[in-house]
Amino acid sequence: MIHNEERKIEYYNALVEKKSDYEGVFYVGVTSTGVFCRPTCPARKPKYENCEFYETAQQALLASFRPCQRCRPLSHPNQVSDIVRLLVEAVEQNPEKRWKGYDFKTLSIDESTARRQFKKRFGMTFVEYARARRMGLALKSIRSGEKIIDTQLASGYDSSSGFRDAFSRIMGAPPTLLDDSRILKAAWLDTRLGPMIAISDEIGLFLLEFVDRRGLEREVERLRKRLKAAIIPGQTKPIQSIEQELTQYFEGTLIEFRTPLHLFGTPFQRSVWEKLRQIPHGETRSYADIALALGKPTAYRAVAQANGANQLAIVVPCHRVINTDGKFGGYGGGVARKEWLLNHEHS
Repeated sequence: MIHNEERKIEYYNALVEKKSDYEGVFYVGVTSTGVFCRPTCPARKPKYENCEFYETAQQALLASFRPCQRCRPLSHPNQVSDIVRLLVEAVEQNPEKRWKGYDFKTLSIDESTARRQFKKRFGMTFVEYARARRMGLALKSIRSGEKIIDTQLASGYDSSSGFRDAFSRIMGAPPTLLDDSRILKAAWLDTRLGPMIAISDEIGLFLLEFVDRRGLEREVERLRKRLKAAIIPGQTKPIQSIEQELTQYFEGTLIEFRTPLHLFGTPFQRSVWEKLRQIPHGETRSYADIALALGKPTAYRAVAQANGANQLAIVVPCHRVINTDGKFGGYGGGVARKEWLLNHEHS
């Protein structure tokens, strides 16, 4: 989400004036209706305080907004694709659905064609779109801080089933059915590099990830199943602590995180993560360096796998591990974020 006030005012003025030269520059999510639109949407313009601006459609989807039926922000201006329209409508009818190959055949749509059209126009495949919509529904309750899904149903959804099913499949039982003795709390944290989700108990943090991280949904499911717990929106002292520390980190005034953590993994993974936490702020290490520090110089591939399995972004600084040749290598939050974090820490 865009936070710069001057930029938001600029985009709102462009929205009011329906400026076509802003097409593709931003999307606007309308909190009063739950939809997101393109800049030239013909619908009645919302109040400024009800607008949230996003650079991509995927960001709007992950923030729980659904595409407007009037301006169709997921269709190219003046060129509405029947395939795109049909698939978007299918997702809205059943937003919790996980799409498989045979689902495309049922709609008489070629799966590769759907992937290509979505990727070319929106920068994401159809499956990524469906996942973003499903995850956005589940995160809506977390983002708003509400504990009971039913209080969110006035946001414009045709029925409660999509919202409830999307939430319960990812987070566990619906909040109205939870046993308080087996609950983790989750919160939506806005950061300079995009929104993150934090999950903790009253003692420490289990997960901190960017909400658009690929595989986040599976990470959350594995966590709650392994702990035999459900996850509901809420605040804990560890979440409040990490939110404050992240703000200080991005402001450049904090170099060491002190929020209590749960390093939830195998003994080898935990040993790797502890080594990551020992990498000084502003420095980097290679996978081979970590393996050598563990006394297992040939285990650099296993180190890389453990690095990728880290569920505590930034605070367990897997972004400080690079390839031996000096190249950045991969990062669950995206290579662009990894480069930004390293430059931020080196400055």
